[in-house]
Amino acid sequence: MNDADRSLLRELRKVLLHLHKTLIDWQRAEYEMDHGPMGATRLLQDILDDEAFAWLRPMSGLIVSIDEALEAKPPDSPVVAPLVGRARELASPAVGTPYSTRYHAALQELPDAVLAHRAVSTPLRLQNPQASA
Repeated sequence: MNDADRSLLRELRKVLLHLHKTLIDWQRAEYEMDHGPMGATRLLQDILDDEAFAWLRPMSGLIVSIDEALEAKPPDSPVVAPLVGRARELASPAVGTPYSTRYHAALQELPDAVLAHRAVSTPLRLQNPQASA
């Protein structure tokens, strides 16, 4: 993996983490209205197991995959394009999936999600200006 690829993955990781946290906080607030307040331990368990948080798992998985790629010895260059592709799919999800339904709802309801989405889209556009994110 060259320095430009490593830099791109680090930037994607940073902006995806921010978007992910924004979406978790939004989902958590909605979830707590129905189930009551939850502490950090219960939140983590629900993120892993509860269907209300299932739509966020593709983004969680992508962040883990980026971490693994950045830590790989030796770094594997062919892994970068699929990770960028997955990030692009999450930033512009296919209509009709549970993820896209919730993601678009968050973008409609939450200005912070719009800003975080823009932050994710920027490195994707810079990496491939012809692609839309």
